Amino acid sequence: MLPERSEVTWGTTHLAYEIRRSARRSTVSIAIDPDLGLVVTAPEATPIARLDAVVRSKAPWIVPRLKRRSERPPASGAREFVSGESFLYLGRQLRLRLLPEQDPRPLARRGGWLELPLPRGLPPEHRGAYARAALLDWYRRRAAERLPGWAAPWAQRLGVTFRRLVVTDQAKRWGSCSRGVLRLNWRVVQAPKTLVDYVLAHELAHLIHDHHGREFWATLGRVMPDYEARKARLGELGPALLW
Repeated sequence: MLPERSEVTWGTTHLAYEIRRSARRSTVSIAIDPDLGLVVTAPEATPIARLDAVVRSKAPWIVPRLKRRSERPPASGAREFVSGESFLYLGRQLRLRLLPEQDPRPLARRGGWLELPLPRGLPPEHRGAYARAALLDWYRRRAAERLPGWAAPWAQRLGVTFRRLVVTDQAKRWGSCSRGVLRLNWRVVQAPKTLVDYVLAHELAHLIHDHHGREFWATLGRVMPDYEARKARLGELGPALLW
């Protein structure tokens, strides 16, 4: 059976959504599913006209979140490392361009492209692994160049000092900070700068409070009042940055 669907118009934007009904529900809820898009869950007897009205009333919340979803690169499992594939850098999408049969040179950014010359004689089945390694090196170098300078102002605002910043490849964490050493996952530089700043300020605040208790969040909020919105945005974007 095909899922129940409807669509409304808000200004010039068309909002198509899937309807899920449940006898257990007494209210209507709206969610953005990473794969399905806009999903509305409702009590079984709710008329579609009522659901349309709810979606239309929530459109100012829905539209920017759908836009963010559409801007995300493919999830990590879908990565192929081929020409034309998109990768994020500081929130901007750059496209990979493989240049075959050339003298080997490092990957370089040229406008909206990340260009990588492939060595002569490289077997086609090895090109993906070669491109991934080159991308990883490029991101790590960008992170090492940029992050220390971006961390310094947040350390000053918090009244702390860090001895050094280390770029890491942590699989499940954006960063950590202890004993004056700030460790940041290279993947974070794919995110918009405002979210990079959130990770930096968050980790530096751990030099004051080594926990996530009320005092920690109060300290972070003192220098970054909108940290909750940044944290939520990073949570939404985060899975697309893991490859």
